[in-house]
Amino acid sequence: MNQGQEKFLGYILERVQEDKVEEAKALLADNFRKQAEGTFTMEDVSQFIPKMISLLKPEKVEEVQAVMKQFAQNIGH
Repeated sequence: MNQGQEKFLGYILERVQEDKVEEAKALLADNFRKQAEGTFTMEDVSQFIPKMISLLKPEKVEEVQAVMKQFAQNIGH
């Protein structure tokens, strides 16, 4: 995991529901693995975002959606 991924992991885990932390870690680990392998696609992004949003604390959804939208734009380039 690179430094950017570690920061993103920490950021997200601070904002997920307490009982969803392990599920969020697994989802992020899978995405980070795909990024490292060069197989992470826009399809992965489109599946990741709704799953991750469902794990977030309700009051954090808008904030995290904005960050993930920016992340998705960077993947697309």
